[in-house]
Amino acid sequence: MFRELFEGLAAAVPGQCAVCRAWPAHPVCEACVARFAQPRPRCRRCALPVAQGVAECGRCLAAPPPLDACHAALSYEYPWSALVTQYKFGGQAGWAATFATLMRSAPWVEPALEDADLVLPMPLSGERLAERGFNQALVLARALVPRKTEPGLLLRVRHTRAQSELDLKARLRNVQGAFAVEPLRHSAIRGKRVALVDDVMTSGASLFAAAQALREAGAARVTGLVLARTDEPH
Repeated sequence: MFRELFEGLAAAVPGQCAVCRAWPAHPVCEACVARFAQPRPRCRRCALPVAQGVAECGRCLAAPPPLDACHAALSYEYPWSALVTQYKFGGQAGWAATFATLMRSAPWVEPALEDADLVLPMPLSGERLAERGFNQALVLARALVPRKTEPGLLLRVRHTRAQSELDLKARLRNVQGAFAVEPLRHSAIRGKRVALVDDVMTSGASLFAAAQALREAGAARVTGLVLARTDEPH
């Protein structure tokens, strides 16, 4: 599996591994992928780590989220957290191809992409887009499956405070009503299986709010697909 992943990460011109600095290597070398990208059991509804054989965490059993399923390729920790920061805030959009390969190599991500009728990136507000220069979720979605990616269907209709500044309850309030389906295109969502793509999932508040907007527009199924997930509830 890891050799196939390594080959998928290959670039036309070898460089230096961004993690261990091995030379020559590809963006992330085979040894670092094998060491830091091992799959682990996760809750099928929110992607938090669970014990082997457990399908859903206690929190999702008690209060099911609006996502039918959620899959994460990596834990948001070393070395991925630093690389995602470079991608997201450092204007290094080229990382999307490597991250897409890592996501496709995670269990259930490829089947979820194949099953989806539409792949929707999590949208940014105009203010956030101006700060970053690009929507990292959109670039990632296009690297995953360009023919299914539809960037204009799900809208961010309200700018919000950065979620990292807030606790869980405040995060949920912060994004309430922040997303909506484009008013003239509800028919494009109705009855469809939708995959929501984002780079990082922390509390899940933003993904849940976006999924709720899609459900209200008539989506038949909503699956979250994220590159990295924090491993502790927030």
